[in-house]
Amino acid sequence: MRVLVVDVGGTHIKILATGQRAHRTFPSGPAMTPDQMVSGVKKMIGDRKYDVVSIGYPGPVLRGRPVADPHNLGPGWVGFDFQTAFGRPVKLVNDAAMQALGSYKGGKMLFLGLGTGLGSALVSDGIVEPMELGHLPYRKGTFEDYVGVRGLEKSGTRKWRRYVADVVARLIAALEPDEVVLGGGNVKRLKELPPGCRAGDNANAFLGGFRLWEAGNRRPSSRLKVRFQPANKKRKGQERGRAHRTTHQESRRQTPGMEGARSPR
Repeated sequence: MRVLVVDVGGTHIKILATGQRAHRTFPSGPAMTPDQMVSGVKKMIGDRKYDVVSIGYPGPVLRGRPVADPHNLGPGWVGFDFQTAFGRPVKLVNDAAMQALGSYKGGKMLFLGLGTGLGSALVSDGIVEPMELGHLPYRKGTFEDYVGVRGLEKSGTRKWRRYVADVVARLIAALEPDEVVLGGGNVKRLKELPPGCRAGDNANAFLGGFRLWEAGNRRPSSRLKVRFQPANKKRKGQERGRAHRTTHQESRRQTPGMEGARSPR
């Protein structure tokens, strides 16, 4: 199956298709409509063939459809028929959920995207649960107001780093994940990662887009179950008891194809 992955962002649209080694990008912005996005993608993809489309959407998604227009793009996204526009089956998920799916290795993982806003998703035992943690109240605003790009510009890098550390600590205490993956374009601005975190890679959004169409994941759903294969059939040591499986056993698993932005062939 040939998959076209479209990662919709507040400043850029990124695309990668099966067989390509590097993604391509064109600008978006506050006036970008879904018609313009589709036209730009088709122009950039050219004659390359694809069977299905995965879209990472920067806003809340319910049953494969946007339920609100993005804060950083133009109007018209709610109710837009992406499948008709592309002429192919389409899976549309929250952009943080797509990157979380590509970053997942096992157990219970919290993904936080430090970009224009604060993207978030939780993955537990292969089930992706998109979240909107960025809009929860924090200090005199929301988490997103302090750790998104507006907070970075207003507070400066040093104070922004302290806010990030505080927000991450609060979310870890509340959700108790096995690990936290920090992704998004601004993760590189952190001098050091908060405890219990690892840095994600924006290229994992494309890997997540390909995984949406893997076997067992063919039907659109707000909860996406993903199958994983052990890196080695013979594991070192004995498996923990059933009560500790999520915390210990799943973290030993490794997903094929974690080599980065290169697409499947």
